[in-house]
Amino acid sequence: IRTTVVMVTILSTLHADRNVYPSAGVLFVHVLEREHFKGEFPPYPKPGDSSNDPITFNTNLMGYPDRPGWLRYIQRTSHSDGVLYGSPTAEHVGKATIIEIIAYNRRTFETARHNLVINIMSTEEYPLPYQAEFYIKNMNVEEMLASEVLGDFLGAVKNVWQPERLNAINITSALDRGGRVPLPINNLKEGVYVMVGADVQFSSCLREVENPHNQLRCSQEMEPVISCDKKFRAQFDIDWCKINLVDITKMIMIHSNRLDPGTGVLPDIGGYNPPPESLKSRDFFADFLITLAVPSAVAMVLFSVLGYSMCCRREGV
Repeated sequence: IRTTVVMVTILSTLHADRNVYPSAGVLFVHVLEREHFKGEFPPYPKPGDSSNDPITFNTNLMGYPDRPGWLRYIQRTSHSDGVLYGSPTAEHVGKATIIEIIAYNRRTFETARHNLVINIMSTEEYPLPYQAEFYIKNMNVEEMLASEVLGDFLGAVKNVWQPERLNAINITSALDRGGRVPLPINNLKEGVYVMVGADVQFSSCLREVENPHNQLRCSQEMEPVISCDKKFRAQFDIDWCKINLVDITKMIMIHSNRLDPGTGVLPDIGGYNPPPESLKSRDFFADFLITLAVPSAVAMVLFSVLGYSMCCRREGV
């Protein structure tokens, strides 16, 4: 029995690294499932055990105190799963990113350590030329990160946009954009920004918010009239006034037409020419007299007037 316990402990400590292969420019989501870590804490439960210990996670880049800048983490409560998510860029392609994951059992104070190896792959369609950012008011970020919810949203966007390729690029909580924490009433949500990219130009429906009538309604804090809103309304409450359409091809063209700023090195105007050591002496005595004499003379005149008024102009004198 003792040998069995030692073997289980060793297997728990030396848990194999897990490798994932996200693509650059595509949303990466990895769920830290509490059920997966329950078996790491002694006494080791049997499969299907209904224990519900509070478990929290700490994640960081190996050798560093925090995660990479593109990778975010959220866990709403100690009884919910944690989620790592983010959008890696092309500069991370080919670099193995090792994330240390430490799970804490808040009841027994036991810990379990795993490593997640993120191997970022390149993709031919990075970046997708047309990108649209939606603001969804009735979702929290962890709800939107669920695969079935995100799949439903991408399905609705694809139905409206009709692209050949459509990817989720990034998801950001409204709180990270300066939004306010909602009041705990009426099941209010924080709201999320979802960036998606496609290979075809924006549909007419997505551009409806740009017409003057809808722009006027947005300026008056009224909802714009969008013909395809009904395709989202059943599940997603979109603020169409905050939709952001980005054409990467035009941004690249504008950037390429800019003037060359040059190397940033100033032209050579010769070496440093310091002043000569033998400078001509200058007499400051006259300046000193003027600076001191004029205020002194004015002060004497004022003093004389004041003395005359107080001594010679007294009543009865």
